[in-house]
Parts: sequence; C-alpha cells; structure tokens
Amino acid sequence: MSFLDCSCISHAQVQPMDIEECYEDTSHQFLSSDGSEFTLQGPAGGDDITGLSAEPAHYQILAELGRGFNNLSLVHMGRHIPTGQLVALKQTNLDECTEEELLQLMNEVLLSRLFRHPNLLTSRLVFSSSCQLWVLSPLMSYGSADTLLRTYFPDGMSESLIAYLLFGVLKALEYLHKMGYVHRGVKASHILLSEDGRVYLSGLHSAYSMMREGKRQRVVYDMPHHSPSLLPWLSPELLRQDLHGYGVKSDIYSLGIVACELVSGRVPFQDMPPTQMLLQKLRGSHCCLLDVAPSPWVSWGA
Repeated sequence: MSFLDCSCISHAQVQPMDIEECYEDTSHQFLSSDGSEFTLQGPAGGDDITGLSAEPAHYQILAELGRGFNNLSLVHMGRHIPTGQLVALKQTNLDECTEEELLQLMNEVLLSRLFRHPNLLTSRLVFSSSCQLWVLSPLMSYGSADTLLRTYFPDGMSESLIAYLLFGVLKALEYLHKMGYVHRGVKASHILLSEDGRVYLSGLHSAYSMMREGKRQRVVYDMPHHSPSLLPWLSPELLRQDLHGYGVKSDIYSLGIVACELVSGRVPFQDMPPTQMLLQKLRGSHCCLLDVAPSPWVSWGA
C-alpha cells in the first residue's frame, strides 16, 4: 500500500500562543547547546548518506528531477556505484553565479552543518568538481508537495494528507525559530516527502539569522534574494520593508498560503501582476478558498 493511501493521521489539539514571545527566551538555549533534543540517532534506511564518498567518479547520473536555486542548479537522481544507494544530486555551476548567489550557496552549506532535525532536509555531503558544486541529499521518492499537486491532485489534496504535510513543516519551523532563524522560503516546492512518508522542509538558502551580537532580535529587515519568485508566499510585513520589520510570524503567513495551495491546487495571488499582488497584500487582502462553500447556517450578511 502506498503511503499516500494511508488515512491514519493522528489529531492533536492546538493551543494558541504568541510565537515570538515563546521563542524569545529559549533561542539562546538552543544556540548554546549541542541540539541533542532534536538530533536524529541516524536517519533510517536510505536517508543516511553520511558514509558515502566525496568522489564524482563514484556516482552515476540517472534521471533529471528538476531545477532549483533560480534555475542555476540542476537536480538529478544519482546512484553511488560502490554501494548502489540512490541519492538526490544537485549540481551548480559556480561560474554562472553572482557574488550574492555564491553567498547564498555558502549560507545553505553552513546551515546544513549546523541544523539537526528529522523534518529538516540538510545536505550532509558537499564537494566540488572543477567549477561544479555537488550537493548530495537523501532521495525524496515522492518528490515535493508541488509535484504531487500537479501530478496527482490538480484540484487539491485531502484534508488528512494536508494535515500530515503541514504538521511536519510546523515541526521544522518550530526548530528553526528556536534556533534563531526565519526561513523566508516556505512554499509547496520546498516541502518534500520521502519513501517512508517522512516530511522534510528544504530551501535553507533563504534562511536568515535573527541573532545580533549574541542577542535575539524580535524583528529583522533584510529582503530575501530572488524575492519575485517567492512573492505569492511572502508576508505583507516582509514586503512592506518599513521600520516595523518582520519576524518568525512571516513564516506562518507563508505556510497559510501553502495550505490554501494544497487545498485548491492553485497558488493564491499567482495570477496577478507582481505590482497588483504587492498592493493587494499590503492592503490586507485575504486568500479565499474557491472550492469551499459557506456553511448553510451562516448567512452572507453575517
């Protein structure tokens, strides 16, 4: 039976809380500790690639899986020839990258060595060959939530599957926020599903630290690179770029956009020109689920 056929999703009651106040007093504890609370005892099955070799000749390039990092990176399924293990292999031509893009790549590699969480996809094996940067990660057999939508669920996923995906992403975001980082790139193409049904959040190249001089800041002001491609998912306070700044709640807004995307199969605001989309967000326009009818006991005038 396929994992996608499983409807046994546990339910947990969610309690309201102030995210920023909750994380403000705990972030320094995670930054100063070894992170053992969130450390895996070793990824299960094919998710463990730490023992593979860093030699390009030891890998056979198989099918192309897609592109990433503003189309500068090409992702293939590869096989480690000595062991036969399948991996996801991302190749980036460093000669084609700008200085800002090189800094983003370096940031992603460094964060991959810092973070340890069962729902966060990190690259444990990175090496270079000529002008190519090779980044190896476990193969996600079911691909991304975006691929699942386009291939199997063009009109939206079931509620149980959406709940399962979002729960995994929330656990990853909780860890990132406690570590003092805001993700800034939460979208369906960055939500991956492994063969055993584990949900992973990727896209660490957009992550940004909220720590300054050893202290956690409540807000930051930096604008993500390649933000036009992320515009439908970015929060109004991030796009506003004013003195109020933005915090970890901006990731929760992005996850809300993802939830609407998974329900309907369409990205809110995506059909608008960028300028109109920006104005709609800044004016406080909310997403509407077009396939959800109002309850019969609720009148339109209520």
